[in-house]
Amino acid sequence: MKLLYFAWVRETVGLDEETLSLPPGVTTLGDLALWQAGRGAGYAEAFSDPRRLRAAVNQDLATPETPLTASDEVAFFPPLTGG
Repeated sequence: MKLLYFAWVRETVGLDEETLSLPPGVTTLGDLALWQAGRGAGYAEAFSDPRRLRAAVNQDLATPETPLTASDEVAFFPPLTGG
């Protein structure tokens, strides 16, 4: 799975992107966000309040209920982004 981070999310986690295996028990975007919050201080800060984030799965806007697969590309970004 490829994860992309934009704007303040990128600055907070310290990465533009990363590739990882789909974690055990993670089947939805909401599960992934909860898992991300437990990865360390930067991730905890970025993923502590789901209302501060939007996400896209394979370039389509997604909700916490969106199912995930190991081959997905998931992008996390603030509700408003600039050019």
